[in-house]
Amino acid sequence: MKAITILGSTGSIGTQTLDIVKENPDQFRVVGLATGRNVELLVEQIRLFRPEIVAIQDESKLGELKDAVASLDYTPELHSGQAGVIEVAKYGDAQTVITGIVGCAGLLPTIAAIEAGKDIALANKETLIAGGPVVLPLVKKHGIQILPADSEHSAIFQCLQGIPEKGLKKILLTASGGSFRDLPVDQLASVTVADALKHPNWTMGQKITIDSATLMNKGLEVIEAHFLFGLDYEDIEIVIHPQSIIHSLIELQDTSVIAQLGWPDMRLPILYTLSYPERVYTNWERLDLVKVGSLTFREPDHKKYPCMNLAYAAGRAGGAMPAILNAANEQAVALFLQEQIRFLDIPRLIETVCDRFSPRNIAQPTLEDIVESDALARQEVLNATETLEKPMVSLMGKG
Repeated sequence: MKAITILGSTGSIGTQTLDIVKENPDQFRVVGLATGRNVELLVEQIRLFRPEIVAIQDESKLGELKDAVASLDYTPELHSGQAGVIEVAKYGDAQTVITGIVGCAGLLPTIAAIEAGKDIALANKETLIAGGPVVLPLVKKHGIQILPADSEHSAIFQCLQGIPEKGLKKILLTASGGSFRDLPVDQLASVTVADALKHPNWTMGQKITIDSATLMNKGLEVIEAHFLFGLDYEDIEIVIHPQSIIHSLIELQDTSVIAQLGWPDMRLPILYTLSYPERVYTNWERLDLVKVGSLTFREPDHKKYPCMNLAYAAGRAGGAMPAILNAANEQAVALFLQEQIRFLDIPRLIETVCDRFSPRNIAQPTLEDIVESDALARQEVLNATETLEKPMVSLMGKG
């Protein structure tokens, strides 16, 4: 029985992970849970899975949590705040920590888990996108594994099993195209938050759904794939695949192409990170290719998805620039969800902030540099909202 800890237990990744645990009680045991502020769901998870340690990020909710667990027949160790989440991340005999906390808030707990010798089931993109220069040396130092829990990188990881070290030539990341994949680009100026949140294939959190609509999620995945699999950016391509059945592909040196297919279901990549290198039997719906009917592909429209090019440019710039890109995107998306900016303002703000930071990019950032760059980039987005209507000269576009 594998012992696991879940960071972000009440989010999409966390709840699906716990569904897998519930289906396989003889395979997995929950040691720790951490979440943001959803006390009601967290208490239900505590009751069902009986973790040894629990943390809630929102410190103001700790009293409510203590009162709620008082009626249970046992009491786990309770913590709050960022420090509490870090305590959960490094606690006890958990072999694998599932990192489902969204954004850079998940970076420090993930580093704590690595330093405690835990394998990482990586659902938090920012761990490598923002923290790659710091995280990868720690992975090597502590001899742990990073197993990708998102569908695209899991697909690549699965396809690579049995491939010789130098056999990989290219990675092809498939993208659904998001909420506006069939909308003419000249209509994007008038889209609303509600429009952007209507993803055609997946049910996800608001932030990742907006990232899918801008295709920033795929740009960030390009950077993540670079760190995970070691390929140059020129060898990582994006292709629009509306059906979301092929979750990504690899091309080998001899031009052979291998793909991983399945219904759009995040449980499969999550399960593989937990069971690797074994395969656990499930009674989930089998993929029926006749039912699928057809698989189609097209090149992404660079005018519709300017965030994609910004991500490639930031990745090539390296250093702290991916962290700056990521933070600027998070802040811009938050402003859009609050209806303070328009949809097309998201890439404009990101570009403005990256341009401002480009001349002083830190080539070999420390963890402190990354955290500071993240905070500064968020503030720069707020500052830049005042100049949205002004023309901009892009430094990033020359990358």
